[in-house]
Amino acid sequence: MSPIALTRLLMLAAVWGASFLFMRIIAPVLGTLPTAFFRVSIACAGLLVILAVMRVRWDFNGKLKACLLLGMINSGIPATLYSVAAQVLPAGYSAIFNATTPLMGVLIGALLFREPMTLAKMGGIFLGLFGVGILSGAGPVAFDAQLLQGALSCLAATTCYGFAGFLARRWLDQQGGLDSRLSALGSMLGATLLLLPLFGYSVLTQPPASWGGWEVWLSLLGLGLVCTAFAYILYFRLLSEIGPVKASTVTFMIPAFGVLWGAWLLDESLSMAHLYGGLLIAVALWLVLKPAAVGRAVRA
Repeated sequence: MSPIALTRLLMLAAVWGASFLFMRIIAPVLGTLPTAFFRVSIACAGLLVILAVMRVRWDFNGKLKACLLLGMINSGIPATLYSVAAQVLPAGYSAIFNATTPLMGVLIGALLFREPMTLAKMGGIFLGLFGVGILSGAGPVAFDAQLLQGALSCLAATTCYGFAGFLARRWLDQQGGLDSRLSALGSMLGATLLLLPLFGYSVLTQPPASWGGWEVWLSLLGLGLVCTAFAYILYFRLLSEIGPVKASTVTFMIPAFGVLWGAWLLDESLSMAHLYGGLLIAVALWLVLKPAAVGRAVRA
């Protein structure tokens, strides 16, 4: 992996780590569907402005329908599921469950897309999961029905991510590929179209008790513009550069950044569990990323 791609991976982990803090502030106030809808619609509006300012040519090369469908799978459904989880789980726990994305990616790739699965890759993924499990020891939550609901929502979201990563590479990177900014815009458009009728129905039948104050709406702007619009541009760029499995390893780093954001912004305490978990995650990333690079050199 090139230094530029690694920098993008770290930046994406930092941004997505903050998204769980924002959702934890927003979802208990607005509810599931308003949180998910505002997230993707604000991101869509932000991307429209970004593309207009950068004068990006709107040429989807016949891939607009694929982008819209991909957005429903990769953005609309996971945004809703994580909004469900944010109402019952601490932010760090959602980030920890999110780290199962590479495992889902490896399993889906091996079962459906004929991707090779080496022992080193599987070992790295399970070691990474062990690392984020150690991070969870810094603030245990009792197992109950709410924890189970939140955990299943997160796991369903990571399944969508794992599946969508391969679809993105198959649908968008063929025939010359597609600009990552257009991929992100198409994805947010698809997610917005999916959630718009659901949001309208929820507001008519069960509107939020409160629409929140300035803290909620500033969090929504951060979640939509930075953690979604900007993050998805980075994500689709990484999918093209390093592939879906390697790109999904960003989820191993998200819990560490979530802990750092919490310590800095919420005065949460740090412990040795964070150091041990971080070291295991670093080793896991090396196992997942390094063998492929060696294999390419040998084949060359």
